Amino acid sequence: MKVIKVEGMHCDACVDRITKAMTEEGLKFEVSLPNKTVTIDETDEEQIRTALETLDDLGFEGVVE
Repeated sequence: MKVIKVEGMHCDACVDRITKAMTEEGLKFEVSLPNKTVTIDETDEEQIRTALETLDDLGFEGVVE
């Protein structure tokens, strides 16, 4: 499991956008608004890269913790 910190996530609409985009990419993940994180179930670097690129495409900066 890898945790990506997403400081720019601040509301339910952000969670919805991230959830939709990550689902479309076929990723297994969990979004936490209180923690401002996206947890990727896989540790495969390709999955992490896809998650980071997806966040970037949405305008969010993701940082792997």
